[in-house]
Amino acid sequence: MVNEPVRLPAPRGTVIISSVASDAHTWNLVLLQLLLEEMGYHVINLGPCVPDALLVEECVLRRPTMVVISSINGHGYADGLRLAPRLRARPELAATPIVIGGKLGVVEDATERDRQSAALLEAGFDAVFADAHATDLCRYLRSGDPAGEPVGEPVGQSIGPSAGPSAGQAVPRTVAGAPGRP
Repeated sequence: MVNEPVRLPAPRGTVIISSVASDAHTWNLVLLQLLLEEMGYHVINLGPCVPDALLVEECVLRRPTMVVISSINGHGYADGLRLAPRLRARPELAATPIVIGGKLGVVEDATERDRQSAALLEAGFDAVFADAHATDLCRYLRSGDPAGEPVGEPVGQSIGPSAGPSAGQAVPRTVAGAPGRP
């Protein structure tokens, strides 16, 4: 009997994942890497505490299909406001989808969280997932994924700390007419 090589599906693209420069958490990045690989993406995990300049350099060098930023320490909002314009300033990344999620701030007020999400979108992110679950990212990827058909959906995995599916989840939104984006 001859063993045939296993044929893996063609990758849907390359995704770079990272935390913000101030966040040393790693478990969220491992979860995201596994999730995205299960969906068929090639993942480059830059790890925690990645300086903005290094993230921009890696994105320009590798030209990812998408950039996913995760924050658990509550500083994602502040760091994201600084990071998104740096990524968008590079012409090579102008049309690259960039998303951020996790525990982005420490405010409890839903109105303030919505204001912060809107500010992150205005800064250049294509979607913001405040206190989101992995299924929200999956839904986002499937909603406009030009690379192919959906591949399974993990259930019950959390991208970051959350009190449950209805507790403070921000629905990903896009900013129409922003430079380099629809």
